[in-house]
Amino acid sequence: MSFSSKPLSTKEKIARLTLIRTENVGPVTFRQLISRYNSAQAALEILPELAKRGGRKKPLVAYPLSKINKELEELDKAGGHLIVLGDSLYPTPLAATEDAPPILMAFGHVHLLKQKSFAIVGARNASAVGLKIAQSFSHKLGQAGYVISSGMARGIDAAAHKGALSTGTIAVLAGGIDVIYPRENTEIYNNIKETGLIISEMPLSTQPQARHFPRRNRIISGLSLGVLVVEATQKSGTLITARLASEQGREVFAIPGSPLDPRSKGANGLIKQGAQLTESIEDIIDVLNIMSARSISEPQYDLFQTAVIEEEATENLDHAFQEIKEKLSHTALAIDDLIRLTELPPATVQTVLLDLELAGEITRHAGNRVSFC
Repeated sequence: MSFSSKPLSTKEKIARLTLIRTENVGPVTFRQLISRYNSAQAALEILPELAKRGGRKKPLVAYPLSKINKELEELDKAGGHLIVLGDSLYPTPLAATEDAPPILMAFGHVHLLKQKSFAIVGARNASAVGLKIAQSFSHKLGQAGYVISSGMARGIDAAAHKGALSTGTIAVLAGGIDVIYPRENTEIYNNIKETGLIISEMPLSTQPQARHFPRRNRIISGLSLGVLVVEATQKSGTLITARLASEQGREVFAIPGSPLDPRSKGANGLIKQGAQLTESIEDIIDVLNIMSARSISEPQYDLFQTAVIEEEATENLDHAFQEIKEKLSHTALAIDDLIRLTELPPATVQTVLLDLELAGEITRHAGNRVSFC
């Protein structure tokens, strides 16, 4: 899948950072605003009007430029990089996801974002055999030309990073790129910072919280052509990564394990659901080669094309607002279902949802779903 991206001006990069830091602007809304107004600078000017139309009483004010400048100064002082959605440096596979993070902050070798990536994830309390498998697969896949992505958690993630230190590895953090978590991975963190790449969508100094990890997981899978699950219990964050990978159109692979070990339940369950049963790296490479061959013939299109909202859809919106608000509740509803239930044009529904989100009335959820806040 190809995208027509080109280097952005410094002014536009700053505007895009300001836009995503502004209240009520999430990744999907960010993409739609850029699609409609062609630049973050233009979108920032129209935000107050859109939020007011969505029902917001208090004016929506853009994130202060003084705080943006301070954030950029601290990033530069720390030796970090700012990577912006729409810029040529942004990784193409991640840009193809519906809720791609508009901003990434990075330490290390940013050129790794342009190489083929494969993710290896699994249990934190992994077995000795699981750790050995993860490190071995990581090393061999690295030698085969793949950058290994993972979440730098203890257990399988750490083993995957270790195996790929000499060939290239990307650690995706749930907190800021300058926050080492868990602390026991300090040595791994320093090694990756030196020879690989550390990225996060969070501002510097952000401490990881439980709600950040699913967001991190979508980046791990989004960067990658496929995801290998080595060990996972039936209720684990690893399975969230696998589900997100499947939703993003990535291939999911799993190492089978003993039915007597709870850490094998998750991987075995994924295989039952259609994940690729994996016993060697050849099982992975054969599938990835087929996927790569398919993508060669795919047409090029603009980065933000999938989120285009036509201006004429803003006409006569009063009825549309009423129809949509009647159908929404605090339970998440798929936007496709909302379009079907209201019988409104998709562009009109997207316009109303954009205004409602900017007004703080609705929340977007994974799987292209929305609900009242």
